[in-house]
Amino acid sequence: MKSLLLLWKEVARETATWCCTSADLDIKTVEARSKTEGKSFLTITLPAFGKAFENALDQGRVDLRLFTSWKCRGGLPLFLGGFLDRVFDRNTGLLLDEPCVDAIIAVRQLTLMFGKLFEPCSDARTRKAMREFIECDNNVRDMEVQWNDHVDRFRRISSMLFADLFTAVDRKVYFGDILPKHGPGATADRLIGNEKFNLLTWTSRLEEVFPFGDYLFPSASYWEQFEAVDMLEPGSEVPVKVTPVPKTAKTPRIIAIEPTCMQYVQQGLLEIISEELRSYKMTGSRRINHLRDLICSDDQVPNQELAYEGSLHGDLATLDLSEASDRVSSQLVFHMMRDWPHLRKACFASRSTRATVPGEGVISLAKFASMGSALCFPIEAMVFLTCVFVGIEEELNRPLTRRDVLSFLGRVRIYGDDIIIPVEYVHSVIGSLELFGAKVNRNKSFWTGRFRESCGKEYYAGTDVSIVRVRHMYPLSLRDATGVISWISLRNQFYKAGYWRTTAWLDSRISRIVKHYPVVSEDSPVQGRHSFLGYETQRMCEQLHRPLVKGYVIVANEPINMIDEYGALLKYFLKRSVEPYALEHLERSGRSRSVALKPRWETPY
Repeated sequence: MKSLLLLWKEVARETATWCCTSADLDIKTVEARSKTEGKSFLTITLPAFGKAFENALDQGRVDLRLFTSWKCRGGLPLFLGGFLDRVFDRNTGLLLDEPCVDAIIAVRQLTLMFGKLFEPCSDARTRKAMREFIECDNNVRDMEVQWNDHVDRFRRISSMLFADLFTAVDRKVYFGDILPKHGPGATADRLIGNEKFNLLTWTSRLEEVFPFGDYLFPSASYWEQFEAVDMLEPGSEVPVKVTPVPKTAKTPRIIAIEPTCMQYVQQGLLEIISEELRSYKMTGSRRINHLRDLICSDDQVPNQELAYEGSLHGDLATLDLSEASDRVSSQLVFHMMRDWPHLRKACFASRSTRATVPGEGVISLAKFASMGSALCFPIEAMVFLTCVFVGIEEELNRPLTRRDVLSFLGRVRIYGDDIIIPVEYVHSVIGSLELFGAKVNRNKSFWTGRFRESCGKEYYAGTDVSIVRVRHMYPLSLRDATGVISWISLRNQFYKAGYWRTTAWLDSRISRIVKHYPVVSEDSPVQGRHSFLGYETQRMCEQLHRPLVKGYVIVANEPINMIDEYGALLKYFLKRSVEPYALEHLERSGRSRSVALKPRWETPY
């Protein structure tokens, strides 16, 4: 924790210089409270201050009830007072007519910097997260009664939005044009890499849509292997494995690891849905408007650009949802796809219906899919987009038309659970989202002031006020490759953000661990310092006559898992890219469990 505290001091002194103030008293406060409260002060208490500050920017005034653990004077906390005085009026707590943007960046940087530090939560917090996972699923089941009277409107609007898309995918499912795909991640049945191509487990639900003879083997000539397939009935299917992964010190991220057979088919469906979504055009008098202008699963930039527009003009709101994927009801998805039986059957055949929750046993799932399913992200985005237009229709007080939908291009956009809508429809859209089970995170949703946040970018009045976040603890040696990589990345992010003094301090710390630490470009395989002045050259390659530097490169050894015969042939038939496989792809495959750093001579570009 000492290194984190030293880093905070450096950033505090540098940002104080930007804002022509002093951070000496703030540093004393952080030292004292860190000593008594421990690391949680940096990772939990300070981020709570930062969220309260963002709330004040949005509301236009400071609510001292959100700063109960801090001493206050007048209308503002004393902590970071030199910065706050440049943003709010000390006596009234009201936002200044022209607040200092540098001070806004400074407060956010100093309070939110450690808010997303990757580290395991305490056992108590993890157990709480597991209980909340079950409570959330129960809430989804209870909410289904609430929206039953509104489901016809939901179906009508979803058909208006996705009819052509669903029809195209439905047709491909019917004609067997879905090419399955194995993902790189973990599976509930613990198959990794090449082992997945020897999969001999299938379910009777999948068999109704995806016959195992067409999907588990390269051709029917391997019919002798068919008897080895274990066909699982619904009651004996492998449940998804619910597991926590590090997110923040406050709470872990809860994901659900899918069985291999389910993940295999989900990846194929995802690929088809994504392809159709990218090429899809809404039908009408003119086929010129792409649905991808409303919803996207592979590009965050448009959402970020709209967040910028919203902060500049105040006409667009950014909404964020809590537990987004865990609150999409399977029954709601069923109604959305009811008129496309082949698509619906395919999606629900590849949907896991049960989950193993640590400490709680096996439960039945009311949600469509948890994070970990390949179909989670696109399906939740479709549901949320439909909910948005249900809310807009409610505000218009008349049936929504296709022309109405087209009029919102460039003003409505969905990326997962990041939602952008016009400000005038905020309350009706929030009502619609909550009606159908979603939970709007009002602490991360903005529409009143000039602050906006979407897809990792934050803006105030048209100025980028995004910050640099620390993701890992300071590494103690080169053996902590993940930590070294993270802190070199942290150094380069601070450099690009203009923190020259902090960058110099980080260079001095990293140099104690990393012997070879050259200046390289962003595209170089070498872990080194980025610079606006270019890269350095330490020697020339005798064979290729190109510049070289000595530095550390990332080495990740794939797990050993060999395949041959039908598994190897199936892997070839499922190949997408025209690029050749790696030399040892039939011997090593899968996601590496660890990485290492090795010194090598490599190009600095």
